[in-house]
Amino acid sequence: MKPTAIFSILSVIFISIFTVNLSAATVNLEVSVSNPFLIANQEQSIFLKVGLTGLDLGEERRTPANVSIVLDRSGSMDGEKMARAKEAASIAISMLDDRDIVSIVTYSDTVSVLVPATRVSDRNYIQSRIETVFADGSTALFAGVSKGADEVSKFLEQNSVNRVILLSDGLANIGPDSPRALGSLGESLKRSGVSVTTIGLGLGYNEDLMVQLAQQSDGNHAFVENYNDLTRIFRYEFQDILSVVAQDVKIEINCPEGIVPLRILGRDAEIIGNKVYTSISQIYSNQEKYLLVELTVPSSQAGSRMNVADVKIDYSDMKSKRSNQLSGRTTVEFTKSEETVEKAVDKETVIDAVKQISAEASEEAIILRDEGKVEEAQALLKENTDYLFGAASALESEELMILGDINVLDMEAIEDDAEWNESRKRMKASSYEIQSQQSYSD
Repeated sequence: MKPTAIFSILSVIFISIFTVNLSAATVNLEVSVSNPFLIANQEQSIFLKVGLTGLDLGEERRTPANVSIVLDRSGSMDGEKMARAKEAASIAISMLDDRDIVSIVTYSDTVSVLVPATRVSDRNYIQSRIETVFADGSTALFAGVSKGADEVSKFLEQNSVNRVILLSDGLANIGPDSPRALGSLGESLKRSGVSVTTIGLGLGYNEDLMVQLAQQSDGNHAFVENYNDLTRIFRYEFQDILSVVAQDVKIEINCPEGIVPLRILGRDAEIIGNKVYTSISQIYSNQEKYLLVELTVPSSQAGSRMNVADVKIDYSDMKSKRSNQLSGRTTVEFTKSEETVEKAVDKETVIDAVKQISAEASEEAIILRDEGKVEEAQALLKENTDYLFGAASALESEELMILGDINVLDMEAIEDDAEWNESRKRMKASSYEIQSQQSYSD
């Protein structure tokens, strides 16, 4: 996205939203479009939002977990890092019960299965095994993740949450070590129904590799600079795992002739003609996952109404243990009144779009900085900062104001080599959190 394109959303900031809500056993579908009213006799760009929010199943009916905790025990993990990692893993085990399957894998030069995949009926034994882990050697990260996935595959079930949780503080230096290789592994695991959460500890790990692995498997990612935050991150992660209400979610958007899908925000998706296809691995209770699509709507006469999208959702319902479907439709009406259009603005949807466009700009700034184009990267972040503050003012959004303040810090750090490593990791993690609608970090 060109820097000037960052401001394109401001042309549709004062567009309202028409919303359709449809509830099923475990998922609420909200389909919204940038307004029920568009200015007559003009072609316009608007945003369609497809939001999916999980309902609360309750503790008694929660989905069983099938999890492998994969711990880096290379030499750089020695001392306080290893102590905090073992503590976090042990606390995570305390959150599980005999409905769940867990395995513990460690890796350095080689990979060890400390606890083979087993039902969590004896927490004390599993926690005692975690206490035996010590740090030594190099980082066979690819092999560690692969072995964790092998353990998960032993009890792989559609009606369980199947996940690998990877912790690493260093660079992969034994076996495949590129973001592409780990991304391919993540993509393969997603196809088999397994997601990977990656937790980068300290300032020595490869954030591109870790984010690719999480992204391609539709998992979470966290940057943990302070070792003492590990326990908090593990708690958030396992709260997610224990609140899954739907899996294998397929989204199909069908736009009528004349409505053109231009681009996707917030999720990888495929545009084929006037149709959009994407998928989401999991929906959590009381959390929203969404897809934003920018649409071009042709002109029409005042007083006319137009259908802009039909949405179809297929998913595995973790409450009923069966496939379920949802559908929704949105329409717009054309008017000559600019006041009618402006009064109906849906701030929440526009704020989501602003956040997604801002995250894309941050990703582009990282690429420019990596290419040595420091001034261009700074200029892009300056435009992004102005964009965020302008949108924050127009939409009265404290959230966007905070993102603008953070963007200022990124802009200042981008020219300082000493600060760039930390700032880059934080920017990558923040962008991924926004793009994937990850919600477990503060």
